[in-house]
Amino acid sequence: MPSYTTIDSPLGELLLVGEPSDGRTTLTSLSLPGQRGVPAVQSGWRRDPTAFTHVAEQLSAYFAGELTTFDVEFTPAGSDFQRRVWRALEAIPYGTSTTYGRLTAQLGLERGRAQAVGAAIGANPLLLVRPCHRVIGADGSMRGYAGGVEAKVRLLTHEGALQPTLA
Repeated sequence: MPSYTTIDSPLGELLLVGEPSDGRTTLTSLSLPGQRGVPAVQSGWRRDPTAFTHVAEQLSAYFAGELTTFDVEFTPAGSDFQRRVWRALEAIPYGTSTTYGRLTAQLGLERGRAQAVGAAIGANPLLLVRPCHRVIGADGSMRGYAGGVEAKVRLLTHEGALQPTLA
């Protein structure tokens, strides 16, 4: 039976979902408010904030500017191709960004596979922890973020990969 909790963040209330594994809970999903494809809390799920204390502490440190890399246990999911793309996401350094095309080339794939890479990125169940927000369009445009373009811009600005704009 999955466990879940919600935590407040500068982006709104985050939903953390996990599965029991060897006496502890491993993260299966971290989603933002308004995110496409967010798992809905089911009646059989158990609310358990203590199961996610380590994740919540790291998220707080990230938003405070004190953490640049997450160390979170998560349940493997996705196809072999998705997991390959997701590992590449995890290697994108804090404070930087890359493009869909560069990521496709880095994976040793033909240019025509950039759309498949984008689809795998879009299926990432662990926003923030697996930094898909660091992938942008070749022209510098912000697109394709399940948590919304505004959240992507806020995260990249927070990390120093984008300069803040004056409103």
